[in-house]
Amino acid sequence: MEKAGIGRGSNSAQLRRYNERLVLQRLRRAGSASKADLARAADLTNTAIGGIIRKLDDLGLIEAVGKRHDGGRGQPATMLRLNPDGAYGIGVRLDRRSIETLLIDFDGTPLARRAYDMVLPEPAEALAMVAGDVQALLERLDPQARERFAGIGLALPYNLGAWLRRLDLPAETFRRWDDFDFAAQLEEATGLPVFSENDGNAAAIAELFYGLGRRADDFLYLFIGPAIGGGIVVKGDCLRGSTGNAGDVAVIAVAPSRLGSSPKSEDGRELLITRASLNALGRHLQAHGVTVATPADMQAAFAAGHPAVQEWIEDAVQALAPAIWSAIALLDVPLIVVDADIDGGLVDALIRRLAVALDEHAPEARRPPRIVHGTLGRDAGAIGAATLPMFFNFSPRASILTRDDDDSEFETGPMRLAGLT
Repeated sequence: MEKAGIGRGSNSAQLRRYNERLVLQRLRRAGSASKADLARAADLTNTAIGGIIRKLDDLGLIEAVGKRHDGGRGQPATMLRLNPDGAYGIGVRLDRRSIETLLIDFDGTPLARRAYDMVLPEPAEALAMVAGDVQALLERLDPQARERFAGIGLALPYNLGAWLRRLDLPAETFRRWDDFDFAAQLEEATGLPVFSENDGNAAAIAELFYGLGRRADDFLYLFIGPAIGGGIVVKGDCLRGSTGNAGDVAVIAVAPSRLGSSPKSEDGRELLITRASLNALGRHLQAHGVTVATPADMQAAFAAGHPAVQEWIEDAVQALAPAIWSAIALLDVPLIVVDADIDGGLVDALIRRLAVALDEHAPEARRPPRIVHGTLGRDAGAIGAATLPMFFNFSPRASILTRDDDDSEFETGPMRLAGLT
């Protein structure tokens, strides 16, 4: 039978929808698989998997990629994979210092983008820019592909008007953002469904959907950008919390920095955002006479072996290690995923030092979690935003079985891919 015992109180339609999404997840993780492989992986009967495969094929979400000849008797097995043209999404990433709009396909491959490195303008100006960019990217799709457009994902920091002193940004610029519902305004301006998350959750969802989540169901995700953000993945789903801000590691209290470039704390306490962020690195480099205009300048300083970069790494790790152990005490996840708006070897250097520090700070009878480099790099935020329509419409979240699933499921979109609604 189909997943007996899952989702007490769920009805057959909910269970069927969950199983359809579960098969898509298993196929995404495998890359390619036969019908029999998928039946075993999803714990479904041959009859159930046959019906699901026919439906997903009719919807254009999967495609055949040849036969597998394994030397056994009988007909070779037909191998299946996700159809990259099965769905499309657009992601909008708003940061305090940048705007990016990205078009991806069902595989998560970036197809086109618009980007601006600038201090975020006032909401009305940003809305006009983004709405124009969305329209320009949609025009890259032919009419048939437009019928498979899943929606717009929006990723932005929670409370854009906060932490400005710690990020060396002018308060006047961001004053109007706290009371501006950008998601609702973007939906009205474009006439398209908008799925909104804070930027940390969105990047974690991208890692879950297209990155390490293909092999891991439980991890704490950290993204180091101008600020630091995070997300929590538990049992293959993103843990959002009551306000959508679970995993907001930026506000974890830490000891003040010892770096001379760091702003001095008035009460002997500091927040992680002040120490483990690229803003802190840029500030420290500038204090040492290095001109820093872009993340590339930070990478160049690291490649040149500038001692200020190593000093920042050590300071960031001293703040990160106890913060991570506090998180692990509550979450008990086995994996930490670290990614950043910067690379050039700097993230790996940070991870190596952090692994040592976590071992040094390990409580009695506890082993530190494994730390790995994320897979999406500086694209994590934008791909994370574009992943949101895919994730909310095609992932097997437990809420589907308990009627807690409140997303629109393409009801208001240009199409209902939905067979899966």
